[in-house]
Amino acid sequence: MILEEELLADFPADLPVPADLVAQAVSASGRVLVVLDDDPTGTQSVADLPVLTAWEPDDFRWAFGLGAPGPADGHPGDGGRPAAVYVLTNTRSLDPGEAAERNREVVTNALAAARDLDLELAFTSRSDSTLRGHFPLETDTIAETLESEAGLGTDGVVIVPAFPDAGRVTIGGTHYTRNGTGTLTPVAETEFARDATFGYASSSLAEYVDEKSAGRYPARGVIVLDLAILRTGTPEESAIAIADALEPAAGRTPIAVDIVTENDLRRLALGLAEAERRGKKLVYRVGPPFVRGRIGQEVRAPLTSAEALGGDAPQRGGLVVVGSHVGQTTRQLEALLRRLPSAHVVELDVERVLAGDEAQVAGTAERVAAALATGDVVVHTSRALVTAEDAAGSLAIARRVSAALVDVVRQTLAAVRPRFVVAKGGITSSDVAAHGLGIRHAIVRGPMLPGIVSLWEPMDGPALGIPYVVFAGNVGDDASLAEVVGKLSREAQLSEGTHR
Repeated sequence: MILEEELLADFPADLPVPADLVAQAVSASGRVLVVLDDDPTGTQSVADLPVLTAWEPDDFRWAFGLGAPGPADGHPGDGGRPAAVYVLTNTRSLDPGEAAERNREVVTNALAAARDLDLELAFTSRSDSTLRGHFPLETDTIAETLESEAGLGTDGVVIVPAFPDAGRVTIGGTHYTRNGTGTLTPVAETEFARDATFGYASSSLAEYVDEKSAGRYPARGVIVLDLAILRTGTPEESAIAIADALEPAAGRTPIAVDIVTENDLRRLALGLAEAERRGKKLVYRVGPPFVRGRIGQEVRAPLTSAEALGGDAPQRGGLVVVGSHVGQTTRQLEALLRRLPSAHVVELDVERVLAGDEAQVAGTAERVAAALATGDVVVHTSRALVTAEDAAGSLAIARRVSAALVDVVRQTLAAVRPRFVVAKGGITSSDVAAHGLGIRHAIVRGPMLPGIVSLWEPMDGPALGIPYVVFAGNVGDDASLAEVVGKLSREAQLSEGTHR
């Protein structure tokens, strides 16, 4: 058993760092952070920033010209630009070749739009806080594209998977998950490390880099920014210490970072800004809260029911789409159905989908659309996880199943507009957004729970006006899905009002 307080005893205490201090540094740089998000759950830690599910130059021009929409928490950069723009690449659902090509397209088109607007960009590869995803392929591709398209080298790749809001922290160079009792589990000992496509064996970030790069980036060459460096003195002193530690970085040196609190993220942001002021060229590989810390955005309180639903919400039911198969999701689904026993449950039979039974999708959509007229509907894949003998085969299965769920959502939306849509699972929520709901441009309005689970406001397409909730498969406790749906569901609010 590893006690967090015992590990932290070896490092300086956590001290507050104002978000405005970071925001001022971001504004002074004039850069816009372009976040290549390998599934849409990266937005769950931020508020009032633009999201793209398409990445033509015109899409970037829309986002770059938007400023900080909504409440003034987005800290617009130079000229009223947003401090960050999210691009939903969904590369975790792609094979390596497709993922690389998509990263190249996004960076190339972002640079083209930025040249037209005389704008300077920085690039972030946002991925899973439990270390799943295409690494180092994605950061290598970003760096190569910056070199070929703009003549820009990359000195270092800053690796920050921590997500304290969801219980992922990095201490002493090792990445952990919190257990809710003050104890920590090295992330390689969790179910996430046994992922059929993106499994791994190392909890030490330096060793993880070595493992995933097959020794191309050896552990001994990784720069580790531990809490002793991050928590050096005042924020200004720690910024200098961080920048000094990054001086040796050259030729895409991996840089692994300890993070336990929001203040650590803000200190890191100040140090990165100082390193970049000195001329360092950096690319980032990060978990969700990095962007919030990097741009100096305040932690947004969870949205209320009124904020999430907006004006007059339809009286019909809402739609919950569940594709994730991790144990956490299955427990959350069970808790949701206990809280909303009147919800209609419709199962999409994975075996029939994989057997090519097209009638399964059409019949499922018809049942969902009919049930929405009378209440909330939960559509989920059958819970038995189907995998192949290798990672590529398992990924192909996941994509076929997700495509079937998307078809169900698209056909449902053509027949009836739900009160809200909640999508559970990374690949699921990405595909539902871009293809099921036809969202091209959106604004992430904020979290539904403290620091996790984001709500998007679609700005175009058939889902315009429908609140869309992105819910990762690996966050929250057993009651979290029920809590989020309870904020949006007319049935839940009527039932709970009756019992108060």
